[in-house]
Amino acid sequence: MDNLTAFSYDLRKKVVEMIIEGKGGHIGGDMSVIDILITLYFKQMNISPENMDDPNRDRFVLSKGHSVEAYYAVLAAKGFFSMEDVIANFSKFGSKYIGHPNNKLPGIEMNSGSLGHGLPVCIGMALAGKMDTRDYRVYTVMGDGELAEGSVWEGAMAAGHYKLDNLCAVIDRNRLQISGSTEDVMHHDSQIERWQSFGWHVIDVKNGNSIDELDAAFNEAKATKGQPSLVLANTVKGCGSKVMENVASWHHHVPTEEEAKQIFADFEERREACI
Repeated sequence: MDNLTAFSYDLRKKVVEMIIEGKGGHIGGDMSVIDILITLYFKQMNISPENMDDPNRDRFVLSKGHSVEAYYAVLAAKGFFSMEDVIANFSKFGSKYIGHPNNKLPGIEMNSGSLGHGLPVCIGMALAGKMDTRDYRVYTVMGDGELAEGSVWEGAMAAGHYKLDNLCAVIDRNRLQISGSTEDVMHHDSQIERWQSFGWHVIDVKNGNSIDELDAAFNEAKATKGQPSLVLANTVKGCGSKVMENVASWHHHVPTEEEAKQIFADFEERREACI
């Protein structure tokens, strides 16, 4: 835990084990978003199993809920539930560890996965915090393909209007979605200007899989007053293994035995390079 970058590869391995055991999962997006989740849960947010019912806790919603495997792994590592339990039971019949976030589990604020809902809900949470004069912060992570949803832009307008400086949204900008490149499906490579036009403070993170760069961005967001913050995290889909990186078909794929062997070897090589 002293080296979160090395730790990220340990958690990536747990995610792959989960997907193999459950025979399904959104592995590519898991690998792009996991560093964002680790940074939030282990360096930024005031949330733990001990204070998860405290009205002053920070709030988080994984709007791109299909990347739930990475979310479960981070929550388990944080102590909300057992890592062994989630790996053994993920996506099994009758399991509480379903394929999108389940708020029957400790630490999960809301069910998500119907894309475009996370930001509007978080705006409500942030407004409530302002009205109740609480100092908690609210975070949500969206996928870049998700930005085609109109509710995202209604929310962006509202958050800017209400100057919600207790709100921080993150875009997992891996540039791939289930049907291919985001720029082919729905061009939106002007995200900095778009969000700024809605009154947001935009922080462009060049390496969105760098925990140090992400940590600095979240610190900047905390220091920003009078407007909500948007962290544009330029990530790599499938980050961590040459088998998966920047390959659209790994959006939802269960590794074969040979693929898993190579993926785990890649994880270990990169982990060792961090130590």
